[in-house]
Parts: sequence; structure tokens; C-alpha cells
Amino acid sequence: MTRRDLLKTTGAGGIVLVGTTAGCLESSDGGDGGAEDGGSGGGNESTGGGAEGTDSSGGGGSGQDSYSIGMVNALTGSLAPYGERNQRGTELALAAINEVGVGSNDGEFSVIEEDSESVNQAGVNGARKLVTQDEVPLLIGAVGSGVSIAIFDSVVSGTDVVQISQNSTSPELTNKPDLLRTSPSGSAKGKALASLVAEEHDTVAVTWINNDYGTGLSEVFAGSFEGDVAYNTPHDQDQSSYRGILSEMAGTDATAWVFITYANEYTIMVNEAYDQGFNEEVDYYGAESTVADSIIENTEPGSMDGMTGITESAPVDQESYQQFQSAFEDQFDASPTVWSAYAYDAVTIAAIATEAASEFTGAALQEVVRDVTRPEGEQVYTFEEAKQILADGGSASDVNYEGVSGPVDLDENGDPPGYYQIYRVADHSYEYGDFITG
Repeated sequence: MTRRDLLKTTGAGGIVLVGTTAGCLESSDGGDGGAEDGGSGGGNESTGGGAEGTDSSGGGGSGQDSYSIGMVNALTGSLAPYGERNQRGTELALAAINEVGVGSNDGEFSVIEEDSESVNQAGVNGARKLVTQDEVPLLIGAVGSGVSIAIFDSVVSGTDVVQISQNSTSPELTNKPDLLRTSPSGSAKGKALASLVAEEHDTVAVTWINNDYGTGLSEVFAGSFEGDVAYNTPHDQDQSSYRGILSEMAGTDATAWVFITYANEYTIMVNEAYDQGFNEEVDYYGAESTVADSIIENTEPGSMDGMTGITESAPVDQESYQQFQSAFEDQFDASPTVWSAYAYDAVTIAAIATEAASEFTGAALQEVVRDVTRPEGEQVYTFEEAKQILADGGSASDVNYEGVSGPVDLDENGDPPGYYQIYRVADHSYEYGDFITG
């Protein structure tokens, strides 16, 4: 992978933002383990969306001029800080893919993007539009686990459309093996978080966001914690205050508080707990969704110093990740997180599957999308390397894409392995420490 591959502009194919984009943040990513921007356009008219305007009878080996896939991303709402990361990872992936081109005609690869607004129904609406109007055979989405599951159940299940979530970590996705993902299941993370808290505390209070993400991770944590879970209660998304929840947690004898929530909700909790001095009485713990620049920017210095948690992480010593990081920093003047890398890998896997499939249809992509990530094939780190193997007569099973986020290796449940890292808040900034594999 050359920096030229990654830094090439996306003029030959790129992200087409469809629908509401107001509210996208301009903050940069921060840290190795921690949650970016695209252009605007008009759907099929700009991209040849899906099969419209193209010859869909041939796949990677055909002379098709353009290939469009869909993405449901969180551009507004609670998960917007994480959706921004995806846009930047997607942009870099498209640059590398379109430097080479897809198929025998070196066709354009593009992504039509819809906003989930960080809620299930908007995500389903966006996915339905992508599948029924834009006719995309492959859909990347979503950030929130609940949104990904809702899309699968309402739009994808029972069709030939391939769905790959770029960021969803809930263990609940494992129960839907046709819902693929590039970010690992939160099961290992939940167990590691429970072990981390138990090193210092016998009693814990847990509050979790009332959706599939919060339910799945909190169940793993509570089932793994070797001590007393004195409080284990959900909270709703998008509330203006959480003082009631905080007061109930303070009413227990827990010396540790675990927050399984999103950036906006956690920001409110931190500020309200700081106002009442709770941060001086207990230790805070969290997972990946309590890591975001917007949290640091919108909370008081010292309000969560000492907080510790477990987050997904990239293999920072891997050469392909280092090249991705360098290109990202040059392009965006910011450091990437693993979430950008997950989006990069989801788009790259989609392009490799398109190259390997007999035709650009959901059914044909279903047959190859797992194979191009499996360890039986030859290791490749770029779309260009994968295309060369396929052009030389290789099949999907001859390719083993090793992502910039680490080995993808989609198993029978659609899950990849994962890297995790311990983080800590000190002097009102995130610091990263030991790595954990799971």
C-alpha cells in the first residue's frame, strides 16, 4: 500500500450523502483506541446507484463501468461523533480502490450514504431506500447495534442483499450469522471490563443505554463480574437529564460506576455527576462509546479524571495500519481511531467481493464475501493485491484480506476476532495502555 494509493482524491468515485447531514461535527479523532466528512450529491443520478444505468449481468470480471453500494451511517444524533469517523475511513478506502478500479473495465466504486439519525426507524428508512430505490446489492450499516439489527430484520432478512456493519459490537449480532461486521463482538470486551473493575472493587453500579448495544454488553458484564452488582438499570437515549439515575447509583454502596452508553448521554451524566460531587466519591469505568473528542470538549476539566475502560483497538504495530494512519493524518490533520479502520475495511471487503463475484448481485456477493477474509487464502493488505490474485485466475478462497483494523476472518457467525486496549482519563485527556486480544 502506497501513500499515493490512499491519498488520491475520490473524484472517480466517492461518498454521496443523501438526506439530512445537519449536525455533523467537525471535531477530529483522538488516540489509537477510541468516533468524519463527505460531499453532497443526489443519489443515482450522481453514482449510477446500484444496477441502474449499468450492466448488472457481470461481476468483477465484467466490463461494468460503475459499482455502487450503500451505507447507513450516523450523521446526526447521539452517535454522530462515531459516524464522522466512518466517513473518513470510507473516503480513504474509496481512494485506494478507485486508484486501481474494479472489474476488467477498472470501473468506479462508490458509496451512497443515508443518515440513521442514530435511531432505528430512520436507519430502517435509509436502508429501505438504498435497497429498493438505489438497488444496492450490498449495504454497510450501521453504527448502533440496535440500528443494525433493525435494518437486518426489517430490510435485509429474506433477501439476497449483503449487510456488513462497520461499528456494531453488541453480542446480539452473533445470533444473526448473515449480519456480518468488521468490528468484533463485545463479549470479550464485556468480560475484560468486568475483570478490570474487579481488580479494585467488590461492588459496582451499572447503568446502560436501553437498546441492543446496552443490553448485550451489560448482560456480559454482569454475568462476568466477580462481586456484587448493586445496581443494574437502563437509561433512555436522548434525555436532557439523568439526575435520577445518578442519585439512585449514589444511593448504593458501590465504589465503582460503570457507564455503558453513548457520547451525548455520557457527557450529560458526567456534568451532572460533577455538579453533585459524585466523581470524588466513586471510580468511573466505561467502554468504547465513552471515548470521543466531543466528551472531552463538553465536560469540565477534572470531571472524569481517573476513569478507566476497555475499547476496541487497531494493531498499531502492523505496517498496513501505520500506512493507513499516516495517510489519514496527512489527509485530515488528525489521528485515526480503530473505528475509521473498521469502516475502511468494510468498504474494502465489499470491493474485493465485487471483484471476486460472478456478477454484481446480492446472491453472487453472498457466495464470496466471507471467503475473501478467510485465513486459508493468501494474505493481502490492499484491494490492489487482492485484485491481482483474482486477475491471475485465483478464486475468492485464494484471497485472505488482512484489514488495517487487524485480521477480519469472518467466522460462521459473521464475527471477526478483535483487539482491545485499556484506556484511562488523565488531565482531561485519553491515555492508552495495555492490549488485550479476544
